[in-house]
Amino acid sequence: MIMDVERASSYILGELGSRLPADLFYHGLHHTLDVVRAAMELAAEEGVTDEEALLLLRTAALYHDAGFMVVYREHEAEGCRIAQEVLPAFGYSSRQADAICGMIMATKIPQSPATHLEQILCDADLDYLGRDDFETIGATLFEELRARGLAGNPDEWNRTQVHFLTAHQYWTAAARRKRAPRKAAHLAGLKNRPGY
Repeated sequence: MIMDVERASSYILGELGSRLPADLFYHGLHHTLDVVRAAMELAAEEGVTDEEALLLLRTAALYHDAGFMVVYREHEAEGCRIAQEVLPAFGYSSRQADAICGMIMATKIPQSPATHLEQILCDADLDYLGRDDFETIGATLFEELRARGLAGNPDEWNRTQVHFLTAHQYWTAAARRKRAPRKAAHLAGLKNRPGY
């Protein structure tokens, strides 16, 4: 049996669209689609041409935040469980599902990628840190965390972002080249804000 990525994709996009909480201002369906796009772009720039590897990466990007349909904390493990449960019906072998789970679990903060595909997904998941829409996207994460009582005032959030950007690193050469300079500029800007 061959992986039916289109059916696996249609299934999870339908589930995410109907089951994700409305107050996931950052981790909504739009984030999943952004990560899929970023992952496929990075894979191309990283020279990944193996068809199975690309299909596994795409599937992992689609399923990486599926756990948010059930829980907020430890959502990676729940997303892994969902992937293991549903992917066999779409022709994925247990080996392929395990590889997808490895990618999903690698995105847990602090990130811990062990393979090239895991590195790509980790970088795609936090691609926005080095993009021009960093402020806009960061604001949606702040609102999402505030809705759960997990973020304080804007000054505290600013300090949290400085800490996060300082601790974060991009894993792939492509992401370091494309995103690290802009990320450094964002970090410098955050440090210059009043209240830091």
